[in-house]
Amino acid sequence: MKHIGSGLIGQTIKASAIVAALVLSTSSGHAQTRPFAGFDGAWSGNGTVSLSDGSTERLRCRAVYQIDGTGLVLKQTLRCASDSYKFDLTSDVTSHGDHITGSWSETNRNISGSLLGTAGSGKIDVTVESPGFTASLTLRTSGNKQTVQITSKGDIRGVSITMVKS
Repeated sequence: MKHIGSGLIGQTIKASAIVAALVLSTSSGHAQTRPFAGFDGAWSGNGTVSLSDGSTERLRCRAVYQIDGTGLVLKQTLRCASDSYKFDLTSDVTSHGDHITGSWSETNRNISGSLLGTAGSGKIDVTVESPGFTASLTLRTSGNKQTVQITSKGDIRGVSITMVKS
């Protein structure tokens, strides 16, 4: 009796196993290497900002996300304004497996710093820091809808935004 590993049937089984392993590793690798999938493009919408004095104002917002060809680098610009308040947030983010790192700046207050968090499956969760300032930023994207939540203990206590892809 011949061993299953020899002959045409054995070669077919081995080839099938190799193809299956390659397909599975490519699928999971693709998911891991595209943590910013769904974010690319221009977004706009409305929200609210809560300030440290207890006041709340309605916001109009625009965001642009650019993802490089590898799918591992994200550039974000988020601009929001109310009747008396505005902020301009930009960030450059790089994926390292399940974690992301990067830098951010807010031009109206001339502050900048670093960010650290996670990204994948339409979600980005990061902590942003600079000397004397820390905030958490959460982005959720599903189809053409995106929500942005920012919380801090600074001048801006909270931001809640809902946007749609333009």
